[in-house]
Amino acid sequence: MEERVAVTTVLAGTVLALPVLAVFTTVWLWPATIIRGYNWLVRLKLGLVVRYSYYGGYRFCYFTRGTPGGAIPSILLLHGFSASKDMWLPLVKYIPVEQHIVCVDMPGHEGTSRTGSEDYSIRGQVARIHQFVQSVGLDKRPFHLVGTSMGGNVAGVYAATYPAYLSGVTLMCPSGLVYPTDSEFIVRLRELEKNPEGSPIPLIPSNARELEDMLSLCCHKPPKLPRQVLRGLLDNRIRHNHFYKELFMELVEETSRHSLQESLHLITSPLQVLWGKQDQVLDVSGASAMKAAVPHGELFLLDDCGHTIALERPRKAAQLIMDFLFTQEAQNKDGKEKLS
Repeated sequence: MEERVAVTTVLAGTVLALPVLAVFTTVWLWPATIIRGYNWLVRLKLGLVVRYSYYGGYRFCYFTRGTPGGAIPSILLLHGFSASKDMWLPLVKYIPVEQHIVCVDMPGHEGTSRTGSEDYSIRGQVARIHQFVQSVGLDKRPFHLVGTSMGGNVAGVYAATYPAYLSGVTLMCPSGLVYPTDSEFIVRLRELEKNPEGSPIPLIPSNARELEDMLSLCCHKPPKLPRQVLRGLLDNRIRHNHFYKELFMELVEETSRHSLQESLHLITSPLQVLWGKQDQVLDVSGASAMKAAVPHGELFLLDDCGHTIALERPRKAAQLIMDFLFTQEAQNKDGKEKLS
């Protein structure tokens, strides 16, 4: 009898240990899987649905929540260089659940088609994003466009190119400007131009130390992440480094480097600009340059915030965007009542 109990105990212990061992093995050997699994769980919790749309043979991957056609315009969010639609998850958490939102992987990123340099310039990306807008029916009524960093550059040029499609635009620390003050990132790039073989591109890490350096550059207070989480983040990025380098070289070309600056005078849509005061990637002086070129724009500088606003100040950013949308809707409603 005692032997049976002992055997049963051992078997029960083995059954319980197997899932723990499986999780431990996965975390240790395949940490990138854990990162992807975590993002999947967050999307599930937030009620986000991943979908694909096509324009000709080109594929877009995006997630969405809510139904278009409400009183408040739909929101389309464009992420930054080497990120993905999942970078918006912390911010989406604070967007009302009834609000229709769409977050798309930018050209060549994550689940969206990777083609060639013709799609990677800012104008090329603008053309592709307009195809996405048409493919998912966002062109049926004016929508609000949000973009950060590279995505902010694209969003600003899109606003200058397709004003009739927008109800407004929010730009978060956008690239593509002439910045009165050089940021730490720009200083490093200038050094890199002098000695191309001397050091890696700061935003394209190839090892854990470079990844930690990138996080310190992008965040005012970089998160303290466990070693395996860092490894998972790196594993998810490093296999795309060849693409990131190709994209980066296209973005620093003369045709893209100041594309937003050259388009600012054409932005007629209601404009909101958000910038982290401690941004080391694109200096906050760019905000004053935008305000000078687009006087009708609203400007908000965020304390204790670097370049990654959606990660560092997601609640505040979501609040500012929704307040901006509600204000625009109220003004439009008031204008229609006066006309009638």
